[in-house]
Amino acid sequence: MIRTQSVGGRLWVWAIWILVGFFIVNLMGLIATVVVNSFSTRWFTTWLPVGFTTKWYLSAWDEFQLPDVLLATFEVVGAVVLLSGLLGVPAAYAMARREFPGKRFVMLLFLLPMLVPPITFGIPLATVLYRADMAGSIVGVVLANLVPTVPFVILVMIPFIQQIDPRVEAAARVFGAGTLRMFIHVLVPLLTPGILAALLLVLVRTIAMFELTFLTAGPTSQTLVVALYYAVFAAGVRAGQSVDAMAVIYMITTLAWLLLALRFVNPTQIVTRAKRA
Repeated sequence: MIRTQSVGGRLWVWAIWILVGFFIVNLMGLIATVVVNSFSTRWFTTWLPVGFTTKWYLSAWDEFQLPDVLLATFEVVGAVVLLSGLLGVPAAYAMARREFPGKRFVMLLFLLPMLVPPITFGIPLATVLYRADMAGSIVGVVLANLVPTVPFVILVMIPFIQQIDPRVEAAARVFGAGTLRMFIHVLVPLLTPGILAALLLVLVRTIAMFELTFLTAGPTSQTLVVALYYAVFAAGVRAGQSVDAMAVIYMITTLAWLLLALRFVNPTQIVTRAKRA
């Protein structure tokens, strides 16, 4: 009986590894196809392109105005990450440490932007921003993206804050620290792993956010993912290699953001420190 369970367990492990391997092979195949096509001169029925060139990257750089698009992407992502941390962490502290009437209802409101598809509340939100003359600008795009990211930071940070013994805060107050000073000098160092984890996830989410950015962006505030959408579906005939070149630039930009963030955030250390807290 034990041997039968052992064989079944091994088969289950092998099945999982085969499934994971199949997923990875398909994913790498799709990425490789896009990358190779972005360098090809012509590629139809052969296994490999007829020739290779880099002209599609130069074409995409000029045709889609990528310098302006990349600058807008950096501005939006940086502002959303910074403001999400500045607004979400103090709000998470208030939710974790304070009791007040309607607290569960407020928590439900925080959950709604993450449970409801962005397009559902994105259209009314875009309408409000257009009426306030803020849509079509970097400010409007940032405000729209803050709607789901600030609640996300709050919900991620609440467990980290609850793991900290309230007596630490009481001791800081005994030694004369006010609320602001105690929060900055005592809690923030203890919460740094959680803050970095939350902001890293906000970074990834904002780079890939399409619906809210698409509904509120203007000609000068398009992020890279929205510009890529226009490159594929906008009117006019565009070479598939040029669109693939833009997709490769999008992947490289996203990867660069992640590598830069991971220089300051180690996921293993985040888990370890969170347990110690």
